[in-house]
Parts: sequence; C-alpha cells; structure tokens
Amino acid sequence: MRALTVVHPVADERWPSEDEAARSRWFSPVRIGLREARSRTWIPAMVPWRASDEGFVTDRVIDWYARFARGRPGVIVVEATGVRDVASGPLLRVSDDRYIDGLAKLTDAVREASSGQTLLFVQLIDFLSIRRRPEPSKFFQRFLRVTDGHRERLSALTGLDPRSWPEDDALRASIAALDEASLERVLTARELEDLRYGARERVTDTHLPHIRALPEQLPALFADAARRAERAAFDGVELHYAHAYTMASLLSATNTREDGYGGSFEGRLRAPLEVLAATRAAVSRERVVGLRMLGDEAIDGGTRIQDAARFAVEFARAGSDFISVSVGGKFDDAAQPKVGHAAYPYTGPSGHECMPTVRSDARGPFGRNLHYSRAIRAALRDAGLSVPVVGAGGVNSFTLAERALEEGDCDIVASARQSLADPDWFAKVRAGEGASVRRCKFTNYCEALDQQHKEVTCQRWDRLRAGDPPLPAQQVSRDGRRRLIAPG
Repeated sequence: MRALTVVHPVADERWPSEDEAARSRWFSPVRIGLREARSRTWIPAMVPWRASDEGFVTDRVIDWYARFARGRPGVIVVEATGVRDVASGPLLRVSDDRYIDGLAKLTDAVREASSGQTLLFVQLIDFLSIRRRPEPSKFFQRFLRVTDGHRERLSALTGLDPRSWPEDDALRASIAALDEASLERVLTARELEDLRYGARERVTDTHLPHIRALPEQLPALFADAARRAERAAFDGVELHYAHAYTMASLLSATNTREDGYGGSFEGRLRAPLEVLAATRAAVSRERVVGLRMLGDEAIDGGTRIQDAARFAVEFARAGSDFISVSVGGKFDDAAQPKVGHAAYPYTGPSGHECMPTVRSDARGPFGRNLHYSRAIRAALRDAGLSVPVVGAGGVNSFTLAERALEEGDCDIVASARQSLADPDWFAKVRAGEGASVRRCKFTNYCEALDQQHKEVTCQRWDRLRAGDPPLPAQQVSRDGRRRLIAPG
C-alpha cells in the first residue's frame, strides 16, 4: 500500500451562477436506456443501516431516501438489496414478494419528494457467507474439523507418534496450545485465515454443493428480484458486479473455477452475462437495467483495467443500459478484524482506492478514480457503443464534475459522500447558491459508522446538542446521540 503521508485540503470552489449552471453539462439531460435523467447528477448506492433486521423498508429508510430526493438529483440508486432470502441483518431485501409493498412506499416517497424529477434505481446484490472472527478457544472447540493431516503435521512438529492423539478433543487441545509459528505448520492456510479473520465463503469453494450450483441459480434469482422491483415501481435496477461480492468475485482474475464459470476471460464473464440476460428479459423494455463494476480490483493478482474495459464492452453489447465504475473494496486485503467482528472490505489498500480520504498519497482523493471510467468509456466508444458511463471517486465540486464531463472521463458523475454531507447540494448549485453547500471533509467518518453497522450519518450535521429542537424518535440514532436526517 502506498504511504498515506499527504493531507490534501478540500480546495475552495468557484461556484457557478444560476445561468452558468443551467448551461453546464452536469445539469443537462442524458438518455439511460429508454429513460431520460434530467441531469447528470447521480447518488450511488450507500448502505445506511436503516432497514429492519428482516430486510423490510422502515420509516427510517423512507426518510433517508426522501431527504436525498429533495435535492433533485438526476438519479438515486437505492442501497445494495439482497436477491436471496437469507439473513443479512438490517439490509434491504427484494428476495420475496413480501418485500414489494414496503419498496413501493419507498418509490412513492422519492417521487413525491423530488416532484418526479429523480429516477430511482435499486441495486441488486448477491453475497456469500462471512463469519465474525472467533475467540480462539471457540474456533478450536467448535469449528476446527480434525483430519489425519493435522495428526501427521503435529507429529512431525513434536516427534510424537500420531497415535498419541486418538481422540479429536485431545488433538484440538494440543493444537490450541501451540504458539503462532507452530500453528502455521499444523493448520492449513484456510484454517489459519478462519482463525485470524473469520470464515468466509468464496466462489471457488466448489466442494460446497451450494457454491458449486450458484452460477446456475443466480440468473433466476436476479430476474425474480428485478420483476419485484418493477412491481414496486422502480425506474430500473443496477446489478452489483463490484467490490467484494459474488458477481465481482466471479469476474475476478482470482476466480479459478474449473467448471466453465472461471479461469479464462470467457469463463469469468459467463455467469455475469447470463444474469444480465435473464434480468433484461424479466422486465419491460422501459425499465433501465444497468450495472456497477470495477475498473480495477486493486489487489495482488486481481483484474486490471484492460480486462475491465473488455468486460464493459461485452456488457454493453448484451444490453446493459449504463456502466457505473468503481474500484477496489475487496476482502482479499482487508485489515484483521477484532475478535467478535467480521472482516470489512474497505479497510485495506483496495478499500482506500474505493473510498479515498484526504490523508492519501501524492495523487490525492479528488477525482482519483475517473481515469478508470475514462478508459472504459473510450473502449465502449471505440466499439461503436453509446452506453453512458458513470464515473465516481472523491467528486465534491461543480468544477471537478464539469471537467470530468468535458474531458470525456464519464457521461454522468456520481457523488456519494458529498451528497451525504449536503443532500441539497445539487439544488443549491443549480440555483446559483453553491457558496452555501456543506462540503464533505473526506475523513470517512461515515464509512467508520458503516463498518460498525451503525446508522450512517455525516459529521457535518449529525451531532445533537443541548438546546436543539426535539426530533421525532425515528430521526434519532439508536444510541440517542445523533440526528439521522440532514438539516435543510
């Protein structure tokens, strides 16, 4: 990882007049499939941890998205929403018809708050199982499956006869008493990782029947989810092919499956193309079907921009209505979690590339990843494809967004953290009132809350102080210390 030794200040901005904003590319319309966004302003998916534990829309979810809609961005993408009906904590799901009514209330609220000026997409995601890092005693007693290999390696280490440990419990106790260096000689690499980080499923775990069968099941899962999204009146769906999750893992250069769904470029592309085709066929042509993918995995041995650009061309040819580009955010280089916590894919070098902060290298965080969307856009145009490309990464000003559009970095500019800092910033800039925009500090205060599975807020506006007017209970965090909705 590059040394993060440079602190980059948030630069002063020369905000446009109302007339300049009206004539800008950023506030010009753009076609996305058969729909038109009124501007090229885009709020990408952010997980706010406001759903119920069963994945239902709550009043807090509705308040969250309605607040963004009041700023009238061109597009809002609703958070990663699960396509499989599995427990996932307070994350939205669209894995069963029982979720449709709540999602329909959400789309109604966004349309009302934006006066119908914002397109609303929902991001569809599949993810594999990940466990918390266990207490060592718990790992050895409950999770370690004793094999003859353990007996042989422990015997080689100690010089004792393998028959000295006829009982599994005695063997577990002997292994648990080893020092770290000895553990590395007795446990497998995967067992060591399960001990130190928590067990995590991978798409390459084809010895597990449900993982082996998953590529064949995914198209129907995503297609059914998209049908429900259409019934809930979303304008479209975004397939989540990015970061640490199933679809990105199938695309990854680290996917070594030997069943036709990994290994080669074509093998890694197979399941994502099948999911895209099934999803496109499941909904009416008026509904947008696009995807979010990685321009670079930013991990050792991961997919680089050359393959990412080729993937994007194939997705566009297969009918994707937009390509949204992100970077990194992988489990492969995540920091070791504390005992009792799960690994978080935005804590390592690839996580920094995904969500760069003001503490960075010489390149800094602002517009850091736009060269990836530029390369993908260029590949699409060279192939004769006009599919719009969404660029992102540290965009916090009109000047940066407008330059990205002028120079061909992207066709639409996404901004998550700046939109969280001030959900009205698009409306303020469009009205010539940019000087009143609350600027994001890019410290990743919000990301730290996400990592702890706490309701996501912004340090620029969330602190409750003595003398503040009382707020409805649903607008206060569970710990009672923070407001959940940005003030106007």
